[in-house]
Amino acid sequence: MDAREQDDPRRPRSVYRVGGEPDARFSLANERTYLAWTRTGLAVAAGALAVRSPILDLPEVEREIAAAALLVLALGFFGHAVVRWRGSERAMRTGGPLPGFIGPILLGVGLAVVVAGLLVAVLVAG
Repeated sequence: MDAREQDDPRRPRSVYRVGGEPDARFSLANERTYLAWTRTGLAVAAGALAVRSPILDLPEVEREIAAAALLVLALGFFGHAVVRWRGSERAMRTGGPLPGFIGPILLGVGLAVVVAGLLVAVLVAG
C-alpha cells in the first residue's frame, strides 16, 4: 500500500483502498443511483405513515400490518442502496463485473404484496 492509499480519508476503506480510481462520471452515476434508492425508501416510509392515517377507513389491525410491511420494505431499500453502491464502486475500481440487480424485483413484488393486502382489507371493510 502506498502513502496515498494510507492517507486516503475516504470511507469505507474496503471500497476506496482497492483497485484504481474509476472515471468520476461512473462514480457519480453510482452515487445518483444510491440516492434514488434512498428516495424510494423514503417514499415507501411516507406511504407507511399515510396508511396509518385515519382518512383510510380500515380496521386498525390491517392498517398496522400494512404500515409495518411498508416500513420493512423501506428498510430493505435503504439496505439495498448501500450494498448496491458498495458492490458497484468496488467492481468499477477492480475491473470486475457489476453486481446483480435485485432492487426492481424487490420493489415490484414487495409493493404488489402490500397493495394486494390493502385491496383485500378495503374490500372486506367496505
